[in-house]
Amino acid sequence: MKFTKLFLTIAIAIGVFLSSDKIFSQTTEIAVVDSTSKTENRLKFGCGFGLSFVGGTNISLAPNLIYAVSNKVSLGGGIQGSYTSIKDLQNTTTFGANIITQYRPIKQLTTLLEFAELKVNTKTETPTGKVTDDYWDSALFVGVGWNINEKISIGAKYNLLYKEDESVYTSPILPFVNITF
Repeated sequence: MKFTKLFLTIAIAIGVFLSSDKIFSQTTEIAVVDSTSKTENRLKFGCGFGLSFVGGTNISLAPNLIYAVSNKVSLGGGIQGSYTSIKDLQNTTTFGANIITQYRPIKQLTTLLEFAELKVNTKTETPTGKVTDDYWDSALFVGVGWNINEKISIGAKYNLLYKEDESVYTSPILPFVNITF
């Protein structure tokens, strides 16, 4: 009996000792900030591009920088250039700059307002020889794009300043693909 009491006393003492840090101690929670976590970058690089071989060759590239003022509004600007060729008939080279405002009413949709100023150089083959035309063209686009994900959107924009005989664009409606990094 003495052995059982002694054994029970030792078992209780060991149990109290092992759980004493939980019973008699105070704990403090420490929040650790993960230094590898990324914050959302407000300045984003984007690039619009176009490639077509229907009726000739058309290649365009339009890199831009966009600053997110808020979750819904972004402002930015960029440069753009394109080359269009209709074999043995006409070559057109454009380069210029644009400013852009984007508004995202919902996560999947982006609306835009864009002003572009382009320097246009056209060389046309005629029966009497080459004709060169060099001029500036302005465009004011309103458009809408579907955001496939956070980095890719596709859509169309409409040129409010389009004039059929004077514009470098063949149509007032232009499709676009924009990729943001």
